[in-house]
Amino acid sequence: MLAALLLLLFFVRPGAGGLRSRITNSISNALGRSVEISSVSFRFLPQPGFDLENFVVHDDPVFGAEPVLRAPEVIAVLRLTSLFRGRLEISRLSLSDASLNLVRSSEGHWNFGSLVERAAKNPVAPTGKAKTEPRPGFPYIEASNGRINIKLGQEKKAFALMEADFSLWQDSENTWSMRLKAQPMRTNSNLSDTGTIRAEGSWQRSPTLGETPVNFNFQWENAQLGQFTKLATGYDRGWRGSILLTAAISGKPADLSVNVGTSIQDFRRYDITGGDALRLAAQCSARYNSIEQNLSDLICDAPVGAGFLQMTGSIDSMSANRRYNLVFSANDVPVPAALALLQRAKQNIPNDLVSTGRVNAAIKLNNSDKSKQPVWQGNGTIQGARLISRTTNADLIVDRIPFALGQEKSRNNLSVPMPRIDIGPFHLGLGALSPTNIRGWISTAGYSLQIQGDSHIKNLLQAARLAGLSYVRPYADGAAKVDLQIAGAWSGFQRSDITGKIQLSNVHAEIAGVNAPLDISSASVTLRPNDAAAQNVTATLGQSSWHGSLNVPRHCERLNTCQIQFEFQTKELSGAQIAALFISEARRPWYRFLSSPEASNSFLAKLNASGTLSVGKLSIRQVNATQIYAKVVWKDRRLQLTDLRGNVLGGNHTGEWSSDFSADSPQYTGQGSLHHASLGQLAQAMHDGWVTGTASASYQISASGANTADFLSSVRGSLDVEAHETSLPHIVLTSNAGPVFAKQFTGKILFRGNRLDIEEGKLETGGSIYQISGTALKGRGLNLRMLRDDVHGYSITGPLATPRVTAVGAAETQAELKQQ
Repeated sequence: MLAALLLLLFFVRPGAGGLRSRITNSISNALGRSVEISSVSFRFLPQPGFDLENFVVHDDPVFGAEPVLRAPEVIAVLRLTSLFRGRLEISRLSLSDASLNLVRSSEGHWNFGSLVERAAKNPVAPTGKAKTEPRPGFPYIEASNGRINIKLGQEKKAFALMEADFSLWQDSENTWSMRLKAQPMRTNSNLSDTGTIRAEGSWQRSPTLGETPVNFNFQWENAQLGQFTKLATGYDRGWRGSILLTAAISGKPADLSVNVGTSIQDFRRYDITGGDALRLAAQCSARYNSIEQNLSDLICDAPVGAGFLQMTGSIDSMSANRRYNLVFSANDVPVPAALALLQRAKQNIPNDLVSTGRVNAAIKLNNSDKSKQPVWQGNGTIQGARLISRTTNADLIVDRIPFALGQEKSRNNLSVPMPRIDIGPFHLGLGALSPTNIRGWISTAGYSLQIQGDSHIKNLLQAARLAGLSYVRPYADGAAKVDLQIAGAWSGFQRSDITGKIQLSNVHAEIAGVNAPLDISSASVTLRPNDAAAQNVTATLGQSSWHGSLNVPRHCERLNTCQIQFEFQTKELSGAQIAALFISEARRPWYRFLSSPEASNSFLAKLNASGTLSVGKLSIRQVNATQIYAKVVWKDRRLQLTDLRGNVLGGNHTGEWSSDFSADSPQYTGQGSLHHASLGQLAQAMHDGWVTGTASASYQISASGANTADFLSSVRGSLDVEAHETSLPHIVLTSNAGPVFAKQFTGKILFRGNRLDIEEGKLETGGSIYQISGTALKGRGLNLRMLRDDVHGYSITGPLATPRVTAVGAAETQAELKQQ
């Protein structure tokens, strides 16, 4: 009989228009919604039925003009037994790429509510009804690769369920069931690891939605915490971990039993790796009245070691004018558990941090009067806290830290004011005779701590490293009187701002690459948001004493990325003192301390600084200079001295010098001028009184080399000299004459390694003018010619101390040498 019927349908096909109308009316009557189908075609395999195109179920106009359900393709499987009764029944609807809109009106009603109520009132048989059942059966409705949108009034929210597979059927006479698997998404963000939502449940026949018994189970698994926060808020908040959320809801909407469990596996901040995996978990139960939107009998427990965190109470009128009656408690929560959370939430907390102590607290949030804002109140203590870290050599003990809960002003028109925890005051021993006092507050937005009192720098830095606030480890100790504020915001993991004042005294510090320690007898340091200023610094480095100021930029990624500004003065300095700071080998050239291979790891190799230096008296070998001043720039192992001024050899010097120690062979350049210098002082420095008088000169010089021999052989330069009232005691031109005396001498001297060439020399005596030229070679003495008229004159050869003077020209006379 069935085969004959199918054969008949194959050869004698009903009109498509009439059939489409019957199918549309059948589905529309079952759902109580207007249905449209653009076209209908028969299908015979694998089961007889119809292919529907552009299937649309319109919504109740109260919820908007957009359809509640739309699918481009639908397979409608025919219930063959209905044909024998003259009816057309659909046993299964399979939707592909369906789009479902769940809408909540401004009055709080959902668009599926009327569908549930209609199904309860219509005597429809279960989906798997018996063949003899005369009533039409509820079809099995399934969708694959669909999308579920959520709308509040006319506004479609950014949240949606994608790749949704869902199904709906009538399980028994009075029970409907559903099943869902989908991936949550945010339409205005690019998300990937949001996990999978699975839900299944059932509800029973009831005259109204509020009296419908329901039983649902919900699970959200494998959601990545950063993607979860971006889904919820639109931003990745920087937290990582795998989320598992389960929920079970049963009862009637007016009295629902809700049980929720949540856990985060391997919780951490995005830029923190390593360490033990941290698991956070909590379990909650409550009664919920969805009609009045009241949450009661709320109990949330989170075991923490041997203690636990708990929240109990109720929330009434959750949609508007909420009334809170909540109690939060911490019962013997171990301090190590809190620090484990801190290590996964903040960078630079030592991994080897060991701690003891217990946290206890009781906090309330309530507003019994509808006209008042909720109020946070409560207090707690941390007892017996001790923090030990071998990597920082820290061992801090705090007997008792009290805290109280209040609230700060509401921000962004939030209905609930934000809580604020006021901490302290409490005392922390940091090596001084009297303890340091600490107090502050923590809120959901940020934090602020005030630290005042005496401490030792070593202990203070240890405490800072324990808190993840110190990023350098100077080898320093001494006394410090502090008045500091540590403040910051939680959002974006901003660096803590440490501001305030520090009074240093008797500080002893080691500097990498420098042989002598830095001893600061006193200094006043002001920490500002972007820099640290040290004023009235009195310090000793090696054998030299300094006084001045320093300005250091803060929050630099590396030492050489920000420039330090300084201004220092010293009364007296010598080349030997400078060499002792950097040279460990007795015969090593002074300049090798910056160009040696080990210098790349020194403090000076990484330093970037500029400022001014003033020296009252500078002694280098036998030359003394006074009132020295220079502008200094040091970066990338390159030194520049500009506006270099001072009194040298009794004259005034100005010039510029630069040195480059970045290569294996250091490079040196210089230029400047010296006015009214005493040639007698120059001769005295050379331990030979070979010249007297005054001179002015301008010079240019360059050199290179990693040792003394290379340096001297590479010297190149020029010296333009103008000397007045000059006497050369070693040189006499004739036997009856005295030493050469010149009213004026001008000339250009070229430096070429160990050789000096005199060019364009002109010496004016009492009655003659001589042109001077020639060379001076180290170890080989002088080879000069003094010519009066390009023919007659003198040749000067031999050592500077005992030169030989020979007449040249027509006279060919021998000049005598005056012995000294």
